[in-house]
Amino acid sequence: MEAIYSRRSIRKYTDEPVSRSIVEKIIDAGRVAPSAKNRQPWKYLVYSGEAKTTLLSIMKKGIEMEEITPRLPLSADGISDAKNTLRIMETAPIIIVVLNTNGKSPFVPLDADDRFTEMNDLLSIGASIENMLIKAEELNIGTLWVGNTCFAYQELMKYIDSMGELVGAIALGYKAEIPSMRPRKKIEEITVYFD
Repeated sequence: MEAIYSRRSIRKYTDEPVSRSIVEKIIDAGRVAPSAKNRQPWKYLVYSGEAKTTLLSIMKKGIEMEEITPRLPLSADGISDAKNTLRIMETAPIIIVVLNTNGKSPFVPLDADDRFTEMNDLLSIGASIENMLIKAEELNIGTLWVGNTCFAYQELMKYIDSMGELVGAIALGYKAEIPSMRPRKKIEEITVYFD
């Protein structure tokens, strides 16, 4: 339980490699997460070394294309953060790409049934990722949950050549920092009781 409270988003990593056995322990924790209708809609693609370098070069090109031809024009103010996140990802020894195996591209319309299915699958994937982050913390591995893959969605999906929906990524490696907890809302600000 302590790992829930000690976990932080890590943005600085050492260059010490993370063994496959450690990565498998982290993914195994994600594998046992609860999922809607037991669909287990997650798939994890693990990149390191040259494969990671290639993946992130594709992401960089996608972010650059987003600046030229915006596909997410209302999110343009997030591009500088995406570039910073990419720099952080480049320093992490491992990048895990997260897919929703039942999902569809966010650039295609969904009917109400598909939208509710997607919502439940994304909740399930969030639980799976959180399990992974907590397990990583127990193993003294730092992680950063990345959503900025959205700025290179099409380029990354073309490169990955996989069916489903790109949900995001997780950067992981041995910590080169121990940041303080960022401010959190008080429990009374987020909780309403009904009797």
